[in-house]
Amino acid sequence: MARKSGSHAEITGPRIRRAALSLFARYGYAAVSMRQIAAEVGVQAGALYLYVADKQALLFELMDAHMDSLMAAWEAVPKPNAPADRLRTFTDFHIAHHLERPDDLLLAYWELRSLTPDNHKAIAAKRRAYEAELEAILRAGHAEGVFRVPEARITAMAIIPMLNGCVGWYRSDGRLSVADVQVLYGRLVHGMVAPDPVPAPV
Repeated sequence: MARKSGSHAEITGPRIRRAALSLFARYGYAAVSMRQIAAEVGVQAGALYLYVADKQALLFELMDAHMDSLMAAWEAVPKPNAPADRLRTFTDFHIAHHLERPDDLLLAYWELRSLTPDNHKAIAAKRRAYEAELEAILRAGHAEGVFRVPEARITAMAIIPMLNGCVGWYRSDGRLSVADVQVLYGRLVHGMVAPDPVPAPV
C-alpha cells in the first residue's frame, strides 16, 4: 500500500516509527501489536496502514534506516593510518553512536531473527559490511605485527558484542561519562588483540 502523502504524513509517519522503535525495544517485536503502536501514537489502528504496509515492514524500515545511518556516520569519521589508532577510533565511534541510540542497537542485534528471509538477508548484508570494517582494521594490525589476530572474523565477532553490552548498563546520570566508557572499553579491546609479551629471559 502506498504511503499517505502530505504534511500530516510527515508528522504522523515519524511518530509511528518512534513509537514502534520504543515498543519493540522495550517489549520485543513479537509481543507488540499494531494496535499498541497506534495507541502510543494516538491514532486508530487502521490508520497505521496509511503509513506502513504491516508490522514486518515497519521493523525492516527501522533496522534498515539504522544500518544506513550507522555506515554513513562511520564513513564520515576521520580515520588515522596506524591500525592501533584506527581500532581505538572504531571503538570510540561504536560506543558513542549507540549510547545515543540504544533502542536502535537493541533492534539491530536482537530482532534480526524476527525478519522474513528476504528482509533478514538484506539487513544481515548491511551488518556484515559494517563488521567488515573492524575486520579490516584487525587484519591490517596483524599484518604489521601490532596485533595478534590470526582469526579476524572471530575476533570481530567477540569485540562487537562486548561493545554493544555497554548499552545495557550505561546511564547518562551515572558516575561514568561516555568518554570514560570509551577509555575502559578501548583498553579491553586493546588487551584482546595485543601481541603476546616476549617472555623474560631465564
